[in-house]
Amino acid sequence: MSGSTGEQAPAYRSILSISDEAARVQALNEHLSTRSYVQGHALSQADVDAFRQLSAPPADARLFHVTRWFRHIEAILGGPCGRGEPCGRQASRGRRGQPQWSPPAGSPPCKLRLYNSLTRNKDVFIPQNGKKVTWYCCGPTVYDASHMGHARSYISFDILRRVLRDYFGFDVFYCMNITDIDDKIIRRARQSHLFEQYRGRQPRAARLLEDVRAALEPFSVKLNETTDPDRKQMLERIRHAVELAVEPLDRAVRGGLPAEETDRCAEVLLEEAKDLLSEWLDSTLGSEVTDNSIFSKLPKFWEEEFHRDMEALNVLPPDVLTRVSEYVPEIVNFVQKIVDNGYGYASNGSVYFDTMKFASSERHSYGKLVPEAVGDQKALQEGEGDLSVSADRLSEKRSPNDFALWKASKPGEPSWPCPWGKGRPGWHIECSAMAGTLLGASMDIHGGGFDLRFPHHDNELAQSEAYFDNDCWVRYFLHTGHLTIAGCKMSKSLKNFITIKDALKKHSARQLRLAFLMHSWKDTLDYSSNTMESALQYEKFMTEFFLNVKDLLRAPVDITGQGALGSALSVTLCAFLLLSFYEKKMAVHEALCDNVDTRTVLEEMRALVSQCNLYMAARKAARRRPNRALLESIALYLTRMLKIFGAIEEESTLGFPVRGPGSSLNLEATVMPYLQVLSDFREGVRKIAREQKVPEVLQLSDALRDDILPELGVRFEDHEGLPTVVKLGDREALLKEREEKRRVEEEKRKKKEAAARRKQEQEAAKLAKMKISPSEMFLSETDKYSKFDENGLPTHDTEGKELSKGQAKKLKKLFEAQEKLHKEYLQMVQNGSFP
Repeated sequence: MSGSTGEQAPAYRSILSISDEAARVQALNEHLSTRSYVQGHALSQADVDAFRQLSAPPADARLFHVTRWFRHIEAILGGPCGRGEPCGRQASRGRRGQPQWSPPAGSPPCKLRLYNSLTRNKDVFIPQNGKKVTWYCCGPTVYDASHMGHARSYISFDILRRVLRDYFGFDVFYCMNITDIDDKIIRRARQSHLFEQYRGRQPRAARLLEDVRAALEPFSVKLNETTDPDRKQMLERIRHAVELAVEPLDRAVRGGLPAEETDRCAEVLLEEAKDLLSEWLDSTLGSEVTDNSIFSKLPKFWEEEFHRDMEALNVLPPDVLTRVSEYVPEIVNFVQKIVDNGYGYASNGSVYFDTMKFASSERHSYGKLVPEAVGDQKALQEGEGDLSVSADRLSEKRSPNDFALWKASKPGEPSWPCPWGKGRPGWHIECSAMAGTLLGASMDIHGGGFDLRFPHHDNELAQSEAYFDNDCWVRYFLHTGHLTIAGCKMSKSLKNFITIKDALKKHSARQLRLAFLMHSWKDTLDYSSNTMESALQYEKFMTEFFLNVKDLLRAPVDITGQGALGSALSVTLCAFLLLSFYEKKMAVHEALCDNVDTRTVLEEMRALVSQCNLYMAARKAARRRPNRALLESIALYLTRMLKIFGAIEEESTLGFPVRGPGSSLNLEATVMPYLQVLSDFREGVRKIAREQKVPEVLQLSDALRDDILPELGVRFEDHEGLPTVVKLGDREALLKEREEKRRVEEEKRKKKEAAARRKQEQEAAKLAKMKISPSEMFLSETDKYSKFDENGLPTHDTEGKELSKGQAKKLKKLFEAQEKLHKEYLQMVQNGSFP
């Protein structure tokens, strides 16, 4: 402490003599500013006396010296002193203790809710075992190429799975099945086998025509019996195409055309009539197909194709993949226990589920997902399969609502031994047996397409709960929405579908995923040009942001000014963006908690990027660099979210990765240093060319930017007063962008030329009009007028009637206007300014 009590007392007496309280405190503050402050020093009586006059520290922040001493004396003496009250030291209390702490009230945490088909509500998601989530997903029936309907389900579930695992931190155990035993597979395998045999025999043209006509008869009967308008239209197209292909071959046979021409026509007919002939061959020879390998060859091929498609779509493989053909013993045991529990019965070698007995049980209920569909015979028969809805099969059931657990095999079908005779699994039982074997009596999530709710999933629930004798086999049932194609229903049976491979020829896996992310996973998604254009624009928007941030991060950093924010406006803009960043992160979290609403998430991310772009544009206009640390944080956050959604591969650290064609090489990291050197060199050359006025060099520099580099997937962006921005992108996109730019420029040029032409024509027309003497302007209009006065003004119309005063007045005005124009023309001629 500087100065003793004696030294300080006179100063304090002088200060305390000031009557105005504000002036007194101000003087005290100035006095204390000259004294050193050491926390914990001994107090003088003068200090205590001076501060006895204060009941509280001053509110004015500028009087901080007074505030600091007041707090110090208050801590030493154990509390504030009232004005005029004696203050004594409380040495026995020692250092002041910490005040009591109270936690903030906060707000309730946002809980994840998922739309549960079992309740048709968004339910809070609570796994049965801590953070571990057991999930079973219905896989494809592999008898044909995977299509966009499959992509709709498996990309959507892949997004949900990634979000649960990588965002919410759940330990997800994801199982999926492959249906490789099914009525559709059996029929398609037989048909493919029989058709290839038929083609291999190379039937003569006349025999082919005879067989096609024979096949057309039952086909036409089926067509006439079909009531579904879409299916009827599809069958009519097939018949029409076959009939058109029959005519050339028939003419070739009748006319004795060369063998080459006849063979060509026969090959065309074989292709057009493939479906028709396959059905006909199957109806006559299908029962003779007995080799089980025929029925495994087809699904094995299409399963491999399915996995390739999923990999191309960046869909994560399941933790466990099951196949029906590998679980037949488990399925037999599963069926047997259902029978033992009293909910199944054998009939003529098949085993059926007793829906009436199950529904009447107090512990169970049938039709949990779609109770209103119970009894829908059309849906039930579709669930049973085309080969299992004959009259004899239907008569084996106790109730029309009962469904097959095990089917007795007929000739031409694969079979396995079991207690009820040789047979094969029903469709619904496979998922119950496989999921039950892996996940036990109750799973957290079961997923599938919306069209599987009834009868497939309702029957799964019934037979599984009959097996485990419980009422909670599935806790949350998730169903992805339908997919339409340009507003029309997609159906493989109607041949109205787009394969995944065809879709990937038009758009990348990321673009398809973005399209799905822009829609709710549980609602109908329309796969159309408009949908994909929205996804393309979103990708382009995000790509530009990432490229701009990458360019900013590549720029040299002034270490001394790295933490400086700059002007007040810059600080305000940066603070606003930082606040918006936190708000958008909260909004994203709330959207993900709300049934994983990726549509809202992408909109929030778009809004955040828009604000970043405005901020960067403002800094560019001020010729200042933006806050790189903040923009990098935002870009990394957006990258993380897109990674979680599966729209960015794991290897990318920031933004969409740029790879070399057909390789995993990180092209951006490899070539960007060289491109930056090229950009710097070009900038130096341009500067010299401008100073030395060498336009040819500037033209070459522009040609490098506009013509050469886009061919290599490189874009240079020149900005006045700022370094050139270097961006590495997709070559095709850059070339398309260049062509669009050239198209716009060409349109501008044409518009400019057209405007110049119109102006020239208007000027020429005006000049031509100026040349006409007012006395001659009406003389040629003999179809309107018959008499004129000495000045050339009309006086009578063609019928010889004198013009009215109003007509004459109007013509007089036109005459005077022309007189003025003509005088201007004569003046131009006289002055020599005539063009």
